[in-house]
Amino acid sequence: MKGILLAGGRGSRLHPITVGVSKQLLPIYNKPMVYYPLSVLMLAGIRDVLIICSPHSMEGMRTLLGDGSHLGMNITYALQEEPRGIADAYRIGADHVAGESSALVLGDNIFHGSGFQDLLARTVENLDGCTLFGYPVTDPERYGVANVDAAGRLIGVEEKPRSPQSSNAITGLYFYDPDVVEIARDLAPSARGELEITDVNQRYVDEGRADLVELGRGFAWLDAGTYSSLLEAGHFVRTLANRQGVHVACLEEIALRLGYITAEECHRMGSEMRHSDYGEYLVQVALSLADTPTGAQS
Repeated sequence: MKGILLAGGRGSRLHPITVGVSKQLLPIYNKPMVYYPLSVLMLAGIRDVLIICSPHSMEGMRTLLGDGSHLGMNITYALQEEPRGIADAYRIGADHVAGESSALVLGDNIFHGSGFQDLLARTVENLDGCTLFGYPVTDPERYGVANVDAAGRLIGVEEKPRSPQSSNAITGLYFYDPDVVEIARDLAPSARGELEITDVNQRYVDEGRADLVELGRGFAWLDAGTYSSLLEAGHFVRTLANRQGVHVACLEEIALRLGYITAEECHRMGSEMRHSDYGEYLVQVALSLADTPTGAQS
């Protein structure tokens, strides 16, 4: 399975913060924002990831993540010159997907929850068409919304409806079979001039090949694309680290626990950042897991 991380756009909701820096390079507590969606792809077992960048973010993203080899990953990059909608990721990334199933994650989305890695593994194993993830919100008119029948089957999706039929927002994480590339190619721009991922999802719904996984109690989903949500995300990650010792989206730790890198390599990367608490944490993780690696955490 291939991964696509969409880190394009202008970050206009965060102006003036993002006038001089890409949104996905902003900090969420002690890590760049892009670490969080990338960690989701890693937890799903995906090692081949295309990051789609705006001209504004390409250089910084390459400097930060390189080719991914230090994480046991293969990371490549593609340019999205202008924001053209989420579904444009599958036009840009068609060669990357190359007839395989794929996962697409948005660059400002943060996920965390007990058992999340197992949930992702089941999603990959059982994928037949597309799988979407729903999360209850108080303001569904701001999101794509999933409508289900009495049996919980997905029967429709709406993009930012004026009168939502449900409070189940569709998160920025999507799993698709190889047909998604042709579906995206066939799309016409919406009234707002974008290639809508909702139209892709509705096509799968119409064909009876769309599933919805509801992220309920015990899960957190944050869209860190506004001032308030950016601050909220930082507080959330800090609280988990300081009160529970849970370090969300620590890429080096995930890579170590998945067996992509060795404890020695993790220790080396931590030592190179030894003047930061993050680097010190990596050193401690490497020492503790040198002989007894366990399952990854988000």
